[in-house]
Amino acid sequence: MILRFIPQSLPSTLLSLLLLLSYTVLVTAEDFDCHVTTGGLKWDLTPLEGSHTLSRTRETPPTTMVDELIFNLCKDLEPMDGVPDDDQCKAGTRACLRKTNRKDDADRVIAVIPVASTTTLEPEYSQLNSLKGLSLTFHGSPYPSSGDSQSIVFSLFCAEDADPEPKLVSYENGVVRVDWSTPSACSLPDDQPPPQEDEGGGESDEKPAKRGSGLGFFFLVLLLAFGSYLTLGAYYNYSTYGARGVDLIPHRDFWREVPYMLQDVVSHLCSTVRPQRSTRGGYIAV
Repeated sequence: MILRFIPQSLPSTLLSLLLLLSYTVLVTAEDFDCHVTTGGLKWDLTPLEGSHTLSRTRETPPTTMVDELIFNLCKDLEPMDGVPDDDQCKAGTRACLRKTNRKDDADRVIAVIPVASTTTLEPEYSQLNSLKGLSLTFHGSPYPSSGDSQSIVFSLFCAEDADPEPKLVSYENGVVRVDWSTPSACSLPDDQPPPQEDEGGGESDEKPAKRGSGLGFFFLVLLLAFGSYLTLGAYYNYSTYGARGVDLIPHRDFWREVPYMLQDVVSHLCSTVRPQRSTRGGYIAV
């Protein structure tokens, strides 16, 4: 009975509206700022900010290949002084890989690869399964233009004693892999406040309450869907039937009956749980 009141054009219109809202969330995503929150945990990677240079040497007789990786997690790389523009990555690069061929003390840069750029960064992160820590991935453009898409994967391991420098593990099929053991990779609960000391000088034993973010998001989506239903239904009644005032409310007859239906439900529940009185009478004196 209720279905006959629903306009046929309402589902497709509502679906288009929800798709538009989803697209808006995607295109307005904030850039990576060295603060990561995922899976109810958070990481602050700002102590790792700064330019880092890693290198590895591979013997390729009669020459030697030197791979040099320069990256900054939180900001774009600064231009290198004394290095020609053709021998370094352009502005807007987060991670740059340079390949140098060395023979008889003569160095020749043969490749300059921007493996991560701010315009194509698209950071991805997830918690490491086997060890405590964080997996962080940055993306770059294809190199060369018709080649493999570039990216760099940081495996950040939680460690109390940090290594002096991260390690350049490999570069294969356009993917650079870096391992880094650092205290900054040790996560904290997303809702955990900074430790506080009580009057006796010890830390407070009170645990923070968990936020019901999932339940709040559900009710937010439900509220948006209901608001869209009212708006689109009112527009349909206005444009199709020329309705005015309360006649704009979609399925007006149904909503008018809702209070009476709720009253019947409550009455039925009350009569069900109410204890029944015994109808058997007592003994009659003879």
